[in-house]
Amino acid sequence: MRPVTVLLVAAGGLLGVLARYGLATAVSADDQPWMILAINLAGSFLLGAALPWSEQLSDAVRSAIAVGFCGGFTTFSTVSVQVFLDARNGDTSLALLYLAATIAGGLLAAAAGFYTGRALAP
Repeated sequence: MRPVTVLLVAAGGLLGVLARYGLATAVSADDQPWMILAINLAGSFLLGAALPWSEQLSDAVRSAIAVGFCGGFTTFSTVSVQVFLDARNGDTSLALLYLAATIAGGLLAAAAGFYTGRALAP
């Protein structure tokens, strides 16, 4: 590992975590699961958009975006816990809707990001 890559991944992770925290705390507790969904979709889009730029980005910058920022910004563990809690509380329909929206939305956002990034790539 190169020290500059480690520092860029750490900085990207810090920015991603702070962005997620800021967005998640900007809404009421009842709206937090949907904000986490929006964050995960945005992160999927961003990571998809970064893929076509791989040749134009250094390994350090690509890692800072993909592993650092997107890794810190998005979270599957929060989704898993929210689905579990909704199901445990008897709201199975909401749990399944949230899970399906997260998976399908994430795939669609990643694809949209990829094609957007490819269209904008030099």
